Amino acid sequence: MLYLASRSPQRAMLLTRAMVSFTVVPSSCDEEAITAPVPQALAIERARAKARGAQGAPPGGIVLGADTVVALGREVLGSPTDAAGVAAMLGKLSGTTHQVLTAHCLWKAGTDTEAVALATARVTMRPLSAQEITDYAATGEGLGKAGGYAIQEGADRFVVEVQGNVSTVIGLHVATVAKLWREVADGALPGYISTTTSGPMRVVR
Repeated sequence: MLYLASRSPQRAMLLTRAMVSFTVVPSSCDEEAITAPVPQALAIERARAKARGAQGAPPGGIVLGADTVVALGREVLGSPTDAAGVAAMLGKLSGTTHQVLTAHCLWKAGTDTEAVALATARVTMRPLSAQEITDYAATGEGLGKAGGYAIQEGADRFVVEVQGNVSTVIGLHVATVAKLWREVADGALPGYISTTTSGPMRVVR
């Protein structure tokens, strides 16, 4: 059994699509208190903290912590909590190519055994008009999403190209989770069936 230390419906959806057996458990991690010098390190440290902060996983249970970071150069764009924050982030991403980093950590609860991997994707957005940004921000889709947008929802119309895995942008690369599982546990990830969404993908519009 995999224990998902995340309340993200997107991560749960990706695991469900891949037929993975899992249980959601809360995490005591305060991700806003975690800092790192570069976006890659930030995502990894947050994923590790989320896994190790899991509450309710039994000793020896395999816990998954994940964190997604949107980076424009060295600037990390967080998860906005209001429409103004969404609009500000989309204004920065408009007409640019940015990096999306999703870190994965599998931890064997109560031990020092863990495995960590980082999946990356590059997303190019077309130039957005002020009205498009305002209208999208008003939908509420971007609230709580890294970078202020949800590619699996209405923001897909803003994207010109994705280099890498679309599931990395959504928030979890299940094939990476399956690989890490083999490093920390015996056998294959329970129930896992590879899907197109979680596999390598290059989208060009």
